[in-house]
Amino acid sequence: MSSWSSRGAGGALALVLALVPAARCAAATKVGQPAPKFTAFTLDRHKLRLEDLRGKVVVINYWATWCVPCRTEMPLLDTMKRQWANKGLEVIAVTTEDSAPAAALKNVQNVLHFPIASRLSSSGYGIIKNAVPSNYVIDRAGTLRYAKAGAFDLDSVNALIVPLLDEPAPPAAAAPPSEN
Repeated sequence: MSSWSSRGAGGALALVLALVPAARCAAATKVGQPAPKFTAFTLDRHKLRLEDLRGKVVVINYWATWCVPCRTEMPLLDTMKRQWANKGLEVIAVTTEDSAPAAALKNVQNVLHFPIASRLSSSGYGIIKNAVPSNYVIDRAGTLRYAKAGAFDLDSVNALIVPLLDEPAPPAAAAPPSEN
């Protein structure tokens, strides 16, 4: 897979993000260990569970609308998702607690190619060291490979995400034998 290069970032997205306020929360987990299970509750009332995303590379991004690095990172994440969706990339953007009213966030959601979650149910994820953005990356096998505060840039995406997308998906888990 080739490295990704920067393209013009969505001006509409930057404008919408600039108009919506946000707040904070906290948590952490261990890199190299199985990723803690989660359920993300999206603005459009869907549930995304880690077990349903097995075999995909998952980026969980905690962000805030008032956060300038988040506003820079969000178009990058959106372009990544559009470019690599067929390679198995999933991105979930989790708004910080009381970030903005759902109606305002729907304007942001309308220009993104990945879901915004109003909350993520799990004790293993959250804002790291009171800093947004905070990012988690889970590999295809369900192992947490990255957990850091700070925005992704092109170098970090090419160093971390591209190699994970190049890894083969693990074999599907065998169904338990049926009892007759």
